[in-house]
Parts: sequence; structure tokens; C-alpha cells
Amino acid sequence: MEEKSLKERTARGLLWGGLSNGAMQLLGALFGLALMRLLTPADWGKVYMLNIFAALASTLQESGFIAALCNKKEPTDKEYNAVFWFNMIVSSSLYILLWFLAPLIADFYGDPELTGLARFLFLGFLLSGLGTVQRAYLFGHLMVRETSICGITAMFLSGSIGVVLAWLGCAHWGIVAQSVSFVFFVQMMNWYYSRWRPSLKIDLRPAWQMFNFSSKLLLTNVFNIFNNHAFSVLFGKCFGTQQAGIYGTARKWDDMAAGTINGMLTSVAQPTLAHVADDMGRYVQVFRKMMRFIAFVSFPALLGLGMIAKEFILIAGGEIWIESANILALLCIHGAFLPITTLYSNLTISRGHSGVNMACTIGQCLAVWVGLIILYLNGYGMIPMVIFFIALNVLWLGIWQWWAKRLIGLKWRWAALDILPFLMFTLAVLGLTWWATKSIENLWMLMLSRIALAAILYTGVMWFSRAQIMRETIGYLLHKK
Repeated sequence: MEEKSLKERTARGLLWGGLSNGAMQLLGALFGLALMRLLTPADWGKVYMLNIFAALASTLQESGFIAALCNKKEPTDKEYNAVFWFNMIVSSSLYILLWFLAPLIADFYGDPELTGLARFLFLGFLLSGLGTVQRAYLFGHLMVRETSICGITAMFLSGSIGVVLAWLGCAHWGIVAQSVSFVFFVQMMNWYYSRWRPSLKIDLRPAWQMFNFSSKLLLTNVFNIFNNHAFSVLFGKCFGTQQAGIYGTARKWDDMAAGTINGMLTSVAQPTLAHVADDMGRYVQVFRKMMRFIAFVSFPALLGLGMIAKEFILIAGGEIWIESANILALLCIHGAFLPITTLYSNLTISRGHSGVNMACTIGQCLAVWVGLIILYLNGYGMIPMVIFFIALNVLWLGIWQWWAKRLIGLKWRWAALDILPFLMFTLAVLGLTWWATKSIENLWMLMLSRIALAAILYTGVMWFSRAQIMRETIGYLLHKK
């Protein structure tokens, strides 16, 4: 009975996570398309260069406590309350610090306008501190439907604000307003759905007791940010806002597509794996099924986006954005493998080895930065640097798998059997689709034909090859037992 309940909760979580992230990314795409028509690459570049500072502050404010609370089977009210007040103190202190550092950030990039822009953008992580515990509560209780409603509502309201401001001529301020208002609306909704409320009995000791675990996640997340935002610093400093905007826009679309799958996974992966942590056989079984599901969805979705990247970018933004098309096509390779990396990361956390997760992430980040700096100093441009970034991130999966074998006995052969068939089928389908549609000249017809043909071929191949994960997914959607 318990196994059936867990399976149903996990499936329901994946379904709601998929629907939620799909709806959010669809809304984000629609608003993004509107903003691409209203703004220039330089506008996007100004905001993109600041994202690393906002992301770092947000990570420091959260400090890994969401995962730490989730790893506890039944967190106490005192632990929730301690984390809440810890986050409020840290987020307030960080915002004051960054308020005074904003002029130095603007000087670093050589753009005085970034001072006011940064101070407004940083309000996002200050607001985020109000809802960290509420997010942890929803996350730990697998309240994916409620989390989905929060995200979709916030995306619609904030996206509307951003587009209206851009249409009124506010340029990059519209993007920043969208970002800050999204956080504000999410926190309001989280408070509405969460049953937990803070008290004025402030005792930070439970938070410090969890900090041994959460601090490793904090350091891990910091290096993850340096890894993911390396280009925002390098391109903004070395190549200017135009090139930063070109890359940032391509990365935004890749992140939106990968984020749909990644969000669907993270909404259930760690709570589910932590629930079966005491039964190794069942743990491996659950992990491998998640791996197959991610490969089944991620490869056709992201590599398919890479195939239509040029048509999509030209239709979305016009010739002014054509440089982003080639970058997007490459980044989709990174996006296709990113959810697999996320799943491995959740494995190490759910096994209580946040130190392993930290070491893998730090090593990966340092390798990325060293490689990118060497390429830049030797005169290489954007494309070689992006190719290096993608290759390193994909090859680093070997490090994660080595640890998975040590921690849960996951054999290399099992991982290959769970991943490679879906990759090979996807490449074959996309190759055939590209060949069959290459003579079509109209951009709309070419893009839609490729999407339709690839979807039909992939579904057919999966069905006739009797892929179990597809049949289970369809069975669940149709409520078959």
C-alpha cells in the first residue's frame, strides 16, 4: 500500500510538475517573444550582466535550508521558525551590502546606468527571503499542485507588467520589473497555500544545527551559479552588452526549455528518493525509473529545439537576433543533459552526502572558468567558448556516475541502458526529420513541419519499440491501473 501511495504521489508530482513548468515556460515564452520584439540585445545584456549578483545573493539568503528541511522526515515548528528568521536577517543584510556595492558593479562593467538597475533588481532576493520556509513547506509535503498554481499566476502577472513597461518605452527596466514582480507574486501565493506561520519567539539554534548540512549545499549552489553565469561576467566585461545580450537571450530560451523538465524533476526527486533511502533495492529502482523518464522527455524536447533554433529565433525576433540562433542550437545540447545532472545531484543529497555534491560542483565550476579564461586569453571568440562549456558539462556526467556507483551501486551499464537508447532514437528521428524537410523555404512552414514530423516519428518509434516508460506515462494519464 505504501509503495503504491509513493508511486502515485511521485507520478502525480511529475504530472503536475510537468504541467506547471510547461505552462510557466509557455507563458514565459509568449512574454519573451513580445519583449524580443520591443527590446534590443543591448537591453537584455544590461540585465543579464547583473543576474549573477542577484542569483548569488538569493542563494546566500536561502543557504540550502529548503533541502535541509526536506531531508528531515518531520521538521519541527522551531526548525521552520529558526530558518525563517535566519533568512530574513541574511537577506536584509545582503541587500544593504549590495545597495552600497551597486556603483562598484556598474564601474566594473563601465556602465553607470547599472547602479539604479542593480538596486531595483536586488529587491527580488530580499522579497524571496520572506517565502523560503513556505517554499520548503510546500516542497517537503509534495504540494506540487499548489506550487504550480503559485508559479503560473506569478508568471502571468509579472509577464504582463514587463511587456506593458517595455511597450511604454521603459526598455530594460521592463525586464527588471518583470523579475522583481514575479518574486513578489510567488511569495504572496506561497504564504496563501502554506499552513505554517512564523512566531516572534526567535531562536536560531535549530538553524545552526542544520547548517552543517545546508552549508555544503550553499557552497555547491554558489559554484553552480558561477558555472551557469560564467558567460554573463566574461561577455559583459570583455565583449560588451551587445554580445552579452546575444548569448543571454539564447541561454534564456535554452533554460526555459530545460527548466520545464528540470522543474518537473526537482519538484519530486529529492523528497521521493529521501522517502525510500532506507531500502537500497527500491531506491535504485526508483532512481533508474526517473532516469529513463528524464531521458525519454529531455532528449527529444531539447535537441528538437536545437534543430529549429534558427527558424524560431528569426520568427521570434527578426534578423537582429540571428547570432543567438547558432548559440541556442549549441546550448540545447547542454540543456538536454542538464536534467540528468540534476538527478545525480539529488541522489547525493538524498543519501546525505552533500559534501560529494559540493565537490563535484566545485570541480566542474573551476574547470569551466579555467578553460574559458584560457580560451579568451588565446583570442577565441564566443562559439569556441560555448562549445567548450557544453562539452565539459556533458563529460562531467562521468564524474557524477562514478559517485552514483559508489553510493548506491549503480553500474555504468545500467546508466547507459537507461540513457543511450533514448538519445540514439532521438538523433535518428531528428536526422530523418531534418532531411525530409530541408527543402521547405517558408520559415513558419519549415518550423511547424519539423515539430510535427519529429513528434510523430518519435512517438511511433517509442510505441513500436515497446518503451515501458512511455506506456506507463500514457497509462497514468488515462488512469489505467
